[in-house]
Amino acid sequence: MEIISSKSNSLCVHLRKLASSRSYREETGEFLCDSPKLLGEAVLWGADITALLCAGEVELPQGLEGRVPRVAGTSEAVMRSVSPMETPQGVVFSCRSPGCRPPERLEPDGQGRMRFLVLDGVQDPGNVGTILRTADAFGTRVVLLPGCADLYNPKTLRAGMGAHFRSAACRCTLEELTALLKTAELPLYGAALREDTEDVRKLDLSRCAMAVGSEGRGLSAAVLAACSQTVRIPMNKTCESLNAASAASVLLWEAARREI
Repeated sequence: MEIISSKSNSLCVHLRKLASSRSYREETGEFLCDSPKLLGEAVLWGADITALLCAGEVELPQGLEGRVPRVAGTSEAVMRSVSPMETPQGVVFSCRSPGCRPPERLEPDGQGRMRFLVLDGVQDPGNVGTILRTADAFGTRVVLLPGCADLYNPKTLRAGMGAHFRSAACRCTLEELTALLKTAELPLYGAALREDTEDVRKLDLSRCAMAVGSEGRGLSAAVLAACSQTVRIPMNKTCESLNAASAASVLLWEAARREI
């Protein structure tokens, strides 16, 4: 195994920039993951791993041999300079991004489902990652509108717990989304309150897109205007709202519970 002893080594610089810069991730088409857990998920689901840096006595997963062009060991001090975590877990690695462009048309998934969750301005990477993980659990694909946290921010990846490797998510504009939904004849339901708001338990969510807004402002006026219906999650009157990840989780469960 190659041994890296300098924090200024070109691989360390590359990995550090992947962790800190969205523009660099988009320029290179790569992203950075940390932790043995994510490495195991990446190997299990066939991610294109481009480089691996490890420190200490970390145990690498089976199936890694011959799959990674560059594998290097380093000291814990160098690892601390590279890893975006306050307490590194001994492994960082880079992966080739599968891309985030929307499809030409919306098609049923492998289970025949036509259900999508739309995120509008959800800026917290932990919330986006949690939503991706929950959507993966309930068989719903995710669409991110402009203003959302980066899909490949290390915090998003950490909160996703491997969902990035199992299910595809895409980014698109509202105009692209509405065109895709119109062609597929799917309604867009928004989690918001207005005159047409309906209890989410009363709607057929088997074929639809559901929109969840930002943590502070909710859905934007433009997205609300594109919604054919708004929905509410029933809750105690003492509670005004849920955060984005919690609201998305409730909607995803309600949409999937009749199928599980």
